[in-house]
Amino acid sequence: MLEKIIKELENNSNEKKAKASYKFLKAFPGGYGEGDEFLGLTVPIQRKIAKKYKNLPLEDVEKLLQSKFHEHRLTALFILILNYKNKKEEVINIYLRNLDRVNNWDLVDSSAPYLLGPYLENKDKSILYELAKSDNLWKQRVAIITTFYFIKKNDFKDALKISELLLNHKHDLIHKAVGWMLREIGKRDKKVEEEFLKKYYKKMPRTMLRYAIEKFPEEERQKILKGIW
Repeated sequence: MLEKIIKELENNSNEKKAKASYKFLKAFPGGYGEGDEFLGLTVPIQRKIAKKYKNLPLEDVEKLLQSKFHEHRLTALFILILNYKNKKEEVINIYLRNLDRVNNWDLVDSSAPYLLGPYLENKDKSILYELAKSDNLWKQRVAIITTFYFIKKNDFKDALKISELLLNHKHDLIHKAVGWMLREIGKRDKKVEEEFLKKYYKKMPRTMLRYAIEKFPEEERQKILKGIW
């Protein structure tokens, strides 16, 4: 069955899109996705194939997740999500065991809030703090993006604490992720976001701040950006 899904993914490959993905996900030398390889499948096609092969044995899903091809890994993550409800422990064990293969922003964003998020809802969340304190960009992004699940349930505490931990991060992919989560908090409770920003807005990376205040009224945005809030 593993050979069948690999063949189907290959049959839907597109060389032009593969080249575009190489640039878009910065897989060139020196890029954050350096060394990745692409087949050039659209996400809707990958979701369709994942649904078709949702009963793929999880040991084969794990092998697919270990593939050198980006689309193999994303499709494997989609299959894990489809199996999460009925096989939580096994799915999460595979996910955490192969977290080094969740190694670009789209892979993180498409999986962390849908796997780790619900799994950790009523559990100890120390693993997120361990990931946030690691020296791995993608694990750090997993930590903050997982909190999107809690934010949607109006639980902001871990998102705010992890945002504090990542406040001085050097990479713009973390700046964007933290800013995005702060913006999502603000959509639900602007006062909570404002309290956080008033404490940190003068020292936050510019990209993080811009993402966080994207939905603020223009006059307020300008005051914040000029440091006179």
